[in-house]
Amino acid sequence: MRGEGPRWSEADAERRLRSLELFGMRFGLDRMRRMMTALSSPERSFESIQVLGTNGKTSTTRMIAAILARHGVRTGTYTSPHLVAWRERVQLDGRELDAERFARAVAHASAAAERVNRTLEPDDHVTQFELVTAAALWEMAERDVEVAVVEAGLGGRYDATSVIEPAVTVLTNVGLEHTRWLGPTITHIAEEKLAVVPHDGTLVLGADLAAPALAVAERVARERGATVLRAQARSPVPVLRAAGAFQRRNFALARVAAEAHLGARGIAVRAEAVAEAAADTAIDGRLQVLGGEPVTILDSAHNPDAVAALLEALPEVRPPGPLALVLGVLEDKDAASMLGALLGACERAWFTAPPSSRALSPAALQSLARQLSFDAVELDPHPAAALSRAREWALANGGSVLATGSVYLVGDLLAAAQGGEGTVRQPDAGASGADTRAVRSGNVALGRAGQRRPRS
Repeated sequence: MRGEGPRWSEADAERRLRSLELFGMRFGLDRMRRMMTALSSPERSFESIQVLGTNGKTSTTRMIAAILARHGVRTGTYTSPHLVAWRERVQLDGRELDAERFARAVAHASAAAERVNRTLEPDDHVTQFELVTAAALWEMAERDVEVAVVEAGLGGRYDATSVIEPAVTVLTNVGLEHTRWLGPTITHIAEEKLAVVPHDGTLVLGADLAAPALAVAERVARERGATVLRAQARSPVPVLRAAGAFQRRNFALARVAAEAHLGARGIAVRAEAVAEAAADTAIDGRLQVLGGEPVTILDSAHNPDAVAALLEALPEVRPPGPLALVLGVLEDKDAASMLGALLGACERAWFTAPPSSRALSPAALQSLARQLSFDAVELDPHPAAALSRAREWALANGGSVLATGSVYLVGDLLAAAQGGEGTVRQPDAGASGADTRAVRSGNVALGRAGQRRPRS
């Protein structure tokens, strides 16, 4: 291994990342560019694809990488946030970093951050998201990846990931989210996200892109001489491991992006490799069905558009019978619109609080539900307890359970189902948490009404 640095454990690395939570979000690329210089410009050692958008970024990122890897391209991915373990964010050829490599990368990036901080104004500081992003890019360079598929955080123009120079830029969709930082309209948000499209690059657009965002994309492409490719709304896709019509749309988009990269490298696209990627790629936290009775579905939808996609896909994984809802939402989300859609699909709801300082109180959710004339509500601030009570009700009434509303909620429930009690997770600029108990799809099985049991 080329670089040598301090020897940290995974716990050391996570303590360092948690220590940066108090600095919050700070926009601008100056600190990140200085970090890249301090780390010998790792972002220049591989080609890259950047994935922008409001929803579907993580799924699309992983699907692009899976297609490329099955064509013999050594591929790295960087996504955010994570569900349970920080090192979920960095994968090499579909496998997340082991604890030792993750800790080493964070330690090396942290040493660089200390050098950078000495060059900044006294009230300035490398942020949590910048540090973990720098660690990911450095590790991918160390591991000689040929292409990195990188999911942007909140935006584009000032996002820490935008130090890369992508040959292919992907825009999944644009919705009204993070308006405080990105602007009040779809047009404003699209402008911020697409500000990073490079000259003479390739811009790949999702099929369900809103008209105002499409207009911005077409103008930006003309101004920069970029080639525009669009996924087709009804494009046939191979059989997917990931459930849901929204995942089929994500895969159609991922295939166009991957084919653009492969074509530029002179690599012929093989249908069997694409089919293998579709069949093998699991997306944790989206329509994830836990084992045991009753059927329990976890989905990290956290805005109205994502909830609409969830409800469209729910019949694929939900059995007949009444539905119990476990909902936890952050205070900066459009909880009223989310509730308006979800409550029409369920018979009873348990409101809880995601483990975040930005969690909306269960009582506030109850107040919104009453305004919608929905009173079949129980409150429990502890997500695992709320899920257990919902599962007891569903089992007694021949129903199923849906837990949704926040990435932090889903991550906490997965950690608890694995055998822990959940964990306090604090957000960063890219939305992150800090537990080390890895949970993978298919490794969690619940017994009857919330009793945990190992999968045989």
